[in-house]
Amino acid sequence: MSNLLEVKDLKVHFESQQGFLWNKKVDVVKAVDGVSFSLEEGETLGLVGESGCGKSTTARAVMQLIPPTSGQVTMEGKDLMSLEGEDLRLARRNFQIVFQDPYASLNPRMTVGQIIAEPLLNFELGDAAERRKTVLHLLDEVGLPGQSIDRYPHEFSGGQRQRISIARALAPNPKLVICDEPVSALDVSVQAQILSLLQELQERYKLTYLFISHDLAVVRYISDRVAVMRRGKIVEMADATTLFDNAEHDYTKLLLSAVPHPDPSKRRRPRG
Repeated sequence: MSNLLEVKDLKVHFESQQGFLWNKKVDVVKAVDGVSFSLEEGETLGLVGESGCGKSTTARAVMQLIPPTSGQVTMEGKDLMSLEGEDLRLARRNFQIVFQDPYASLNPRMTVGQIIAEPLLNFELGDAAERRKTVLHLLDEVGLPGQSIDRYPHEFSGGQRQRISIARALAPNPKLVICDEPVSALDVSVQAQILSLLQELQERYKLTYLFISHDLAVVRYISDRVAVMRRGKIVEMADATTLFDNAEHDYTKLLLSAVPHPDPSKRRRPRG
């Protein structure tokens, strides 16, 4: 397998100013501070860490939704950070994102059909009849009935809305899908359904996932490899089995010890 995505020494720093005029003080927030990883085609890399550690900022910087301060992001040998305007817009066909809150990420004024067809329009894929056919096919792929095409997001449950978000992400036939906490807003039973759906779609469409979550159980279930992030840095990376069974970094051990267990007497404790 070849690497689909390579991220080297990625940094995203934000400056904030405090005070007035001559007494201004500039603080630098290092949201992402030297992150490096690669993704092979068809692989799922889990990016895990507590809230505020820089996971989502890393994802948005990879997609060039926010400008990185420095580093390198390469997809299929193409430096995404060197692209601008139309070139960057066209490159985005190959990578899409599924956000945490499916209701906030769906336009309430658009029908489901319009929402899923929007990427097809953006990248000028097919005529009106072909786009409708593609939308109906994607609805079926994510387990929603065809009549959903003329309904609006508020008419669906949270899990169904996330299925719509996944269908929209698949519309331009991307190679990489970034899943940013895609199940954290859903009930546990629905989480399992969405995770199973993501795995089925990955196999069917040969997708590569960057899966972001603070939930270690979810990350272990879906990931081939796991990267643990803390304060803008990756502190440990290993295949899922190795990391969960034999973590090396103290922070990883701490995260694992905090995972709830139905039997309190069997709760994991950090190993020194």
